[in-house]
Amino acid sequence: MTTAEADVRAVLGRLTDAWNAGDAVAYARLFTEDADYVTFFGLNFPGREAIESSHQALFEGPLKGSKLTGQLGASAKVRFIRPDVAVVVVGGGSSLTGAEVGDEGRESTVSFVLVQEGGEWLITAFQNTRVSDPRG
Repeated sequence: MTTAEADVRAVLGRLTDAWNAGDAVAYARLFTEDADYVTFFGLNFPGREAIESSHQALFEGPLKGSKLTGQLGASAKVRFIRPDVAVVVVGGGSSLTGAEVGDEGRESTVSFVLVQEGGEWLITAFQNTRVSDPRG
C-alpha cells in the first residue's frame, strides 16, 4: 500500500471516529470548503458549513448515540484518478443504538472523491446510497 493510499484510508477512519463520537466539527473538518454531501435521501448539503450544521442537528437529535459499523478505511476500494485525486467506494452500515453490528436495513454503499489540498487529503464529494433489492 502506498503512503497516499494509507493517508486516504486514514481519512475514512477519522470520519468514522468523528461520527461515532458525535463530533460534527471534526466530521465536517474532513471535507473541503466547497464539498457536496449527498445523503441516501438524495439531499445535497453543499459546503463544509452545511455539512457541519446538518450533522450537529443529527448528532443531537435522531442519530444521537448512533455508530457507523464496519471498517471503512480497511475495506474500501481506493482508486487514484490522478496522484492528488482518489475515488473510494465502500460498503458499511450503522446502528441507531450504538451497537457494534449494523441495524438491519441500514446498509449503504458510499462513494467518496478525495483531493489532496495543502498536503492533506479531504473529501470533496460524498454519495450515500442505501442498499436495497430492486426486485422488492
